[in-house]
Amino acid sequence: MRDQTKVIAALLIGAAAGAALGLLLAPEKGETVRDGIADYINDLIESAKGKAQSTTDDLKQFGANAYDRAKSKFGNVANNAAEFQDNTFETAKDGANNVKDEAQHRFNGAKSKAKSTADDWNNSIQNS
Repeated sequence: MRDQTKVIAALLIGAAAGAALGLLLAPEKGETVRDGIADYINDLIESAKGKAQSTTDDLKQFGANAYDRAKSKFGNVANNAAEFQDNTFETAKDGANNVKDEAQHRFNGAKSKAKSTADDWNNSIQNS
């Protein structure tokens, strides 16, 4: 999960840098740019949610396949395997949800910071 956290952090840094460059180079009004940034960040959040859901689904399928193999090989041990599968799935689901929640939190923080920076720059430009 540390690799995922690094990827998410890199994504947030890249998004913030892109937003900053966009604000500096944009010929549009500040509000239009801020709306575009907000839309972009919302798209990133939706993408992260989709990936977290996809990962959860993949883990569920993996657990189901593992259970089916265990049941066919071990017969009487199938009940223990089912319990293990349920626990594994719940653990994986909790992990995926934690990643999703952390991504949401970090995206919201980046979105807020980008909006604040954009507002500051916009005010600075308008007051110049």
